[in-house]
Amino acid sequence: MHVLNPATEEHVATVAAAGAADVDAAVTRAARAQRAWAAAAPGDRARLLRRFAAVVDDHVEELALLEVREAGHTLGNARWEAGNVRDLLDYAAGGVERLTGRQIPVAGGVDVTFLEPLGVVGVIAPWNFPMPIAAWGAAPALAAGNAVLLKPAETTPLTALRLAELALEAGLPEHLLQVLPGEGPVAGAALVEHPGVAKIVFTGSARVGKGVMAKCADRLARVTLELGGKSPNVVFADADLEAAALAAPMSFLDNAGQDCCARTRILVQRTVHDRFLELLAPAVERVVVGDPADERTQMGPLISRVQLDRVRSYVPDGADALRGSAPRGPGFWYPPTVLTGVDPGAPVATEEVFGPVAVVLPFDDEADAVRLANATDHGLSGSLWTRDVGRALRVSRAVQAGNLSVNSHSSVRYWTPFGGFKQSGVGRELGPDALASFTETKNVFISTEG
Repeated sequence: MHVLNPATEEHVATVAAAGAADVDAAVTRAARAQRAWAAAAPGDRARLLRRFAAVVDDHVEELALLEVREAGHTLGNARWEAGNVRDLLDYAAGGVERLTGRQIPVAGGVDVTFLEPLGVVGVIAPWNFPMPIAAWGAAPALAAGNAVLLKPAETTPLTALRLAELALEAGLPEHLLQVLPGEGPVAGAALVEHPGVAKIVFTGSARVGKGVMAKCADRLARVTLELGGKSPNVVFADADLEAAALAAPMSFLDNAGQDCCARTRILVQRTVHDRFLELLAPAVERVVVGDPADERTQMGPLISRVQLDRVRSYVPDGADALRGSAPRGPGFWYPPTVLTGVDPGAPVATEEVFGPVAVVLPFDDEADAVRLANATDHGLSGSLWTRDVGRALRVSRAVQAGNLSVNSHSSVRYWTPFGGFKQSGVGRELGPDALASFTETKNVFISTEG
């Protein structure tokens, strides 16, 4: 597999692709490593995960620069991503010794529960956030006593491979965390279908995610799926319009719009619609698009030529739009684009574009805002802008999405649950319950009679 720099189209690396036989051998090695890992004292497992976090911390800059080269992320974003891996490992390590069962009152004895590890877990990570999303699955799975087989996206395998090396450097047992670069229909399919893999964690498109779930259903393997979004950014007339307009661009331009939580549907109350657009236009124009290695850059390129063509297909020639600028020449560049006067039922307003394109749609009142916000098959994230606390709570409860922010666009914190409603996925990642999702509950009754 050839890895290209999305900003320059230059060759970065060539990586050997794993096949079905490689996956099978990796599962065998992982199962052996997992048994020893699960038998280790909880304190020892926690200590090794904290050491892994410390080693990642020592290599944050190296990992960030690798992410800039293989994924085209801005340097600031890439540093955050490497730091997120470190922080998540630390957080997961804290849960190892707190992964407790319960004592349940029963007659005639004592009843207790144990949270047992599943065994071998497969994590299939996407190309849009290769490092953190890999860690969202791997860190709690390891902390719960499992082994992890990580299949990175074809275009972004390099940080995953480096993280596996750092795990060994930190002292994690050999074969406990293995990386299997390869094509989805080959290595990914082999991982999903393997009888020795107890759970699959997948982040990607709803179409592929449904296929993953169907294959896992054949053998009753567990799944956690994060399958994208079409998130609303709802701006009410009583909001701080200046703050809402200033924050709106990066709510859908972060990572060049290649973000499942991107607020690509900007819903604005009709009475302030025109004023909001006046404030939004200069904010979009000011976004710095360019070399992702430059500290000043706010938005880099798209990941590939295929993705660039996909984004272009959603924007009609001559469409009414607010536009920013983007570099010309080599690289997969597309300018920040906000479409106005769009039919709410148009594909660009209902489907996940996964690029730096948003639409502005007017609404009349609170009920109309909720109707528009929910007029999509997805339900991952969203934002509400209002000064009315009661409205914020009412609308938050009414919007069908897993992660909402009020007067903010923050969706992801490693210490709070993350996941979607409807077509946006199954299950939750991150937060205090993440470790338990990688365990089986075992119930044990001990008779005290006779």
